[in-house]
Amino acid sequence: MKESGYLMKYVLFTGATGGLGTLCVKELSQKGDWTVFATGTNGAVLDHLRKLPNVIPLKMDITIQESINAAHSTVQSFTNSLDAIVNFAGLTYFTSLIEGDSVDAIEKLLSVNVMGTVRVNRTFFEMVYKGRGRIINCSSESGWMTPQPFAGPYVLSKYAVEAYNDSLRRELMFLGIPVIKIQPGSYDTQLTQQISTYFNKVINETKYYKEILTKMKPLMKMELNHKNDPRQLVKSVIKAMESKHPKLKYRVGTGKLLAMLELFPEECVDKIYKLMLTLHK
Repeated sequence: MKESGYLMKYVLFTGATGGLGTLCVKELSQKGDWTVFATGTNGAVLDHLRKLPNVIPLKMDITIQESINAAHSTVQSFTNSLDAIVNFAGLTYFTSLIEGDSVDAIEKLLSVNVMGTVRVNRTFFEMVYKGRGRIINCSSESGWMTPQPFAGPYVLSKYAVEAYNDSLRRELMFLGIPVIKIQPGSYDTQLTQQISTYFNKVINETKYYKEILTKMKPLMKMELNHKNDPRQLVKSVIKAMESKHPKLKYRVGTGKLLAMLELFPEECVDKIYKLMLTLHK
């Protein structure tokens, strides 16, 4: 329960054992006015977070409802309300939509990036409602930009997060609960580092796209090597949590090359990709 005299705020933070999620939790811990229920699946990172003040680490798998229910019971043993839910858990992937393990990849990303967010918000909503709190969903620059080739599973999951977020916002505005989305660009995290691994796997196994992917690799490296300052993302997340009048969305670290493509009609973007990736054929 919230203490009388000093109102400690409570936030449920998913994805707290990922690189950027951990940075957010550490910053909130240092601020001192938030109690953070830091959830994730990496036991070693949770043990590290346990040492921080105002942080209560919880092992929670957002793909399993029973795991979410268990975390819900633990949170209720500390407080009957939440001031915020921050859905930061997510996966990325890089593959063709017609080769390899594309079907499994899509199902996995939808289960975590979309349904995980849906499950958490549905389970903890009553606590947010009691606290007159807010819900913050992490999308991506890929959720609003024109889709890139070979990023289909990730892009479609983030497009779904965008649609879910906006639909939820337009429901909960009648109840006075803000719903906010974060749209980060690329950061140097374990997730983005995995893209190179996925890329190498696809280029070694592809039947149709070896030449295209070979030409695409330098462009991908250029985009991934652009390292945004993670402190700006942390600042945006906390602003979304604390602002009296939060924005509907916070875009931070948007990739400049990808953003330039948004200036062109869809058919032109198709031609640009085809021109870049089929030169000197």
